[in-house]
Amino acid sequence: MKSCGLDPVDWEDFRSEARRMLEASIDQLQQVAERPWQAVPEAVKEGYTVRAEGCDAGEMVGRITEEVLPYHGGNIHPRFWGWVQGSGLASDLIAGMAGAVINANTGGRDHGANYMERAVIDWTREKMGMPEGSSGVLVAGTSQATVIAFQAARLRVLPQLRKTGQGTARLIAYAGEGIHNATSKALELLGIGSDNLRLLPLVEGQIDLGALRAQIARDRAAGGLPFLLVGMAGSVDLGAYDDLNGLADVAADEDLWLHVDGAFGAWTRIAEQPWRGLSDGIGRADSIALDFHKWMYVGYDCGLVLIADEAAHRAAFAARPAYLEAAERGLAGGDPWFCDYGIDLSRGNRALKIWTALEMYGEAALAAAISDNCRLAALMAQEVEARPEMGLAAPVVSNVCVFTARADLTPQAQSLLNSEIAQSLQERGEAVFSTTRVQGVVMLRAAMTNHRSRDADIRAALAAVAALAAVG
Repeated sequence: MKSCGLDPVDWEDFRSEARRMLEASIDQLQQVAERPWQAVPEAVKEGYTVRAEGCDAGEMVGRITEEVLPYHGGNIHPRFWGWVQGSGLASDLIAGMAGAVINANTGGRDHGANYMERAVIDWTREKMGMPEGSSGVLVAGTSQATVIAFQAARLRVLPQLRKTGQGTARLIAYAGEGIHNATSKALELLGIGSDNLRLLPLVEGQIDLGALRAQIARDRAAGGLPFLLVGMAGSVDLGAYDDLNGLADVAADEDLWLHVDGAFGAWTRIAEQPWRGLSDGIGRADSIALDFHKWMYVGYDCGLVLIADEAAHRAAFAARPAYLEAAERGLAGGDPWFCDYGIDLSRGNRALKIWTALEMYGEAALAAAISDNCRLAALMAQEVEARPEMGLAAPVVSNVCVFTARADLTPQAQSLLNSEIAQSLQERGEAVFSTTRVQGVVMLRAAMTNHRSRDADIRAALAAVAALAAVG
């Protein structure tokens, strides 16, 4: 079936091929346990070319099923625990179809997608415990959300920033050791500079509040302008949580903007106890960055920044040239517009994936999956401790388990072995761990943000680690 211009000539033929694509997509989800990550063959890599002449829909569907679906990133598989990647949901398929045919630009104007986004933001605000009237905007992910939050924080202490620039002001930010690189990158992008990020020592995985107060005093005495405190709700390495109430107290005393990096860990707010208590105090933050595509399982990409002061949020980004003037009626109505709260004017309909998931599964089911991930991380820790040759890097706090396959080896030998095990398991399609360094040792790291994982997957993966460690 060739197209006439850019629409199909034969819509019935297109319908038939689209149904074939739908069936292949459902097969992918239904058979996901049989489809682990695999390396992309050279012939397939070379086939990803752009050609001048098009093909019919049938050929395209065939190529996708043979050359695209098999070579996914692995995170849909039930034994994928690498980095912090969400697993995706069947509801994403339905949302994707609807989103494709609507093709909404959610930068502004008066249409359903923007009302849906407001509803999703307000629901999240409520779950995080932020005050009514807080604002937010859906973004690509926490990295972008962090830039938006920091810009609002910077404008609070430099009200003329958008017109005159930062000038000679030396802004200082504070975070704990091990904060995600998104914080440093945001400070660099905004021209503040990563040298002006003070990394505070941790005590039992949390910022040392005494050391924080002392550092703020030293920076003020040296002529610096402390403006931002960044707390962790789920550290990237070990899944640890700062004392967010303690940080909020310091921020209030020192007149700092409190931002919480809750990329995945903010979602303990809907988990069972004791995990819900890990994020107590998060609602006192001036801003929160979090992702739906991690621990809420929806498809990529989908992040959110929440900001308690709507006026401060809007002041940091609002700009309406003549060609974007609002109207009282018609399509140019629907104020506020999301382009006034972030970087993008052209924005996709991210809210549809979230709304569809909440409607299809309900909050309770998503909350249960988050709690179960924490339970699985605890189970993995128990299984590690039951094997004399293995060793935990630290107690499991939430959904992250970091361990070594052979605690009896030298640090260098452990690092080499753990790296080799991670790569071998990935290539064999048995399990995906990523690695991180703890006290200079490369260790295996599992971040449980996978709703498809079960107890049997944990035990099978650790048995595979043990078998490779014995050979190594």
